[in-house]
Amino acid sequence: MSTGNDALEVWIDQDLCTGDGICAQYAPEVFELDIDGLAYVKDAQDELLQEKGAATPVPLPLLDDVVDSAKECPGDCIHVRRVSDSVEVYGPDADESAE
Repeated sequence: MSTGNDALEVWIDQDLCTGDGICAQYAPEVFELDIDGLAYVKDAQDELLQEKGAATPVPLPLLDDVVDSAKECPGDCIHVRRVSDSVEVYGPDADESAE
């Protein structure tokens, strides 16, 4: 799916997170497991964002790793959406036929 020059952000639904850590393996700059065993996104200052639904920008050089994380996540809990219109482009709520 082409997102053009649209900025993307990613968030994790911790209610569905299985704690496998696949996301942190693919993109440790973006994802991290906390002491509760669940994955969270991190901001540009490497701080864990633990608020429900907290999103962080997807750095363009890490886009493929973040998308792979969303595709491989056993909990289907990683959501990547366009910032401009909040449309999910990768993840469980994305329109896979548009890829």
